[in-house]
Amino acid sequence: MTHEEQASTYAKIEEAAQWIRQRIAITPSVGLILGSGLGVLADSVERPAVLPYRDIPHFPLSTVEGHAGELIVGTLDGRPLVMMKGRFHLYEGYDGEAVTLPVRVMKALGVRTLLVTNSAGGINPDYRVGDFMLIRDHINFMFRNPLIGPNDGRLGPRFPDMSEGYSRRLLELARQAASELGLEVREGVYVGMTGPTYETPAEVRMLRKLGGDAAGMSTVPEVIAARHSGMEVFGVSCITNMAAGMLDQPLSHDEVVATANRVRSKFIDLMRTLLSKLN
Repeated sequence: MTHEEQASTYAKIEEAAQWIRQRIAITPSVGLILGSGLGVLADSVERPAVLPYRDIPHFPLSTVEGHAGELIVGTLDGRPLVMMKGRFHLYEGYDGEAVTLPVRVMKALGVRTLLVTNSAGGINPDYRVGDFMLIRDHINFMFRNPLIGPNDGRLGPRFPDMSEGYSRRLLELARQAASELGLEVREGVYVGMTGPTYETPAEVRMLRKLGGDAAGMSTVPEVIAARHSGMEVFGVSCITNMAAGMLDQPLSHDEVVATANRVRSKFIDLMRTLLSKLN
């Protein structure tokens, strides 16, 4: 990215944020990114402003089934927030700047806390389809970083610290929320892969040996950008399938969406209880 492109990136963020501000009546403090089949949480938002991605200046378009492609701004249990109902992925052909643009726009709107959700394949043999995994850390196996290029100091530091990519404070609040609900949750390491193919059985064995517990095709770029901008981040994976070679069956996106639909009431309860605990 050239310095001219860097300047235009900041201008794109500001233009998109200004467009959104003109259409909402609140200042969101919390942002949520809802993964495949998990957009149902947006249905609980009170008095929502529904902004299709296609209408927002400079926003990419979501091309994946199970991703609605809407920005939802409103309140949930009295808390002002903004939700991405559908996200963007490297495998759709977007670069790191495009994938993380909405995170930058959330920050410009006033968001301080980002809650990231995804659907993931279970690598840990103790996991079961339908489990929730609170993300303790991630491994970037996308081999790409959205911060490559000249750094714009208005967005964050040149060398951001990732020793606490996922907030320990928010992780503890999520544990408390799960306990109150009587919901058993896992905790583990998310491995970000580019996709769009699912991993091979050999790759899954490798990822397990390297310390991965679940694998997916999103989240890592957004979390890097969020931490670069100074946001506090929480992440949770819905284990919607077991990764290749774990079970003797092929993988499909239909299974991912079907599992997310099956556990959605538990997902909504967990996220709403966690939100109630935020400062």
